[in-house]
Amino acid sequence: MSKSASKVMTVRTASGIARKGRQVVPALAIALAASLSGCANRDSVTVGSIPDDYRTTHPIVIAEKNQKIDLPVGAGDRGMTGAQRDALLGFLDGYDKSAAPALTIAMPAGSANEVAARAAGRDFARLAMKAGVKRDRIVMTSYQSAVPEASAPVRAAFVAVRAQTDKCGRWPDDLTETSDNKHYADFGCSYQNNLAAQVANPNDLIGPRKQSEIDAENRGAVIDVYRARGISDEFLGNSEVTY
Repeated sequence: MSKSASKVMTVRTASGIARKGRQVVPALAIALAASLSGCANRDSVTVGSIPDDYRTTHPIVIAEKNQKIDLPVGAGDRGMTGAQRDALLGFLDGYDKSAAPALTIAMPAGSANEVAARAAGRDFARLAMKAGVKRDRIVMTSYQSAVPEASAPVRAAFVAVRAQTDKCGRWPDDLTETSDNKHYADFGCSYQNNLAAQVANPNDLIGPRKQSEIDAENRGAVIDVYRARGISDEFLGNSEVTY
């Protein structure tokens, strides 16, 4: 045994003669040191943290989104047309009257249809007020037309809270690179976008709504129909619910 693993100890006997011996270091300490030395030179391995779930790569978020519609106006039009009226009313169906965001009606300036667009814009504002938009929440503005010779549309816009996700069409890698057996970057994006577009109330994704009150009259009518279906007395007698 080496000197590093033991130490000299002097013992005196009853006769006074000194004797030298060696005290053995416990074997447990040696085994522990050996195990630690074996782990000293190991290489660390980093596990990839790239998500492979489309709900993680394309999450549905609830945020403000600019809702807009461009209404084409002809240079010879005099006021709002029937097609413009129907299109604007359909657009205003998504306007939240309780939140009452500002409705902006932007008319082109310097375009071939500038006069007709201003007349149509005033009609759009009157129609919006009839649809429930407050007068003080309507903002009339103008924008410079990029092409003076062309007819530019009148744009109506408001901000609303919507469920949405990122844009699709992201292809950073080659689709043939499948050695990792993972989804491609755009996988599930269209599905998430379609699901977000179908949600009428984005707050439903946050939590359930308050339970509505029971319609006692309708419940009584349903029970009467249930009783009138000719259900046997044996079934009614064994039922856990009695009326």
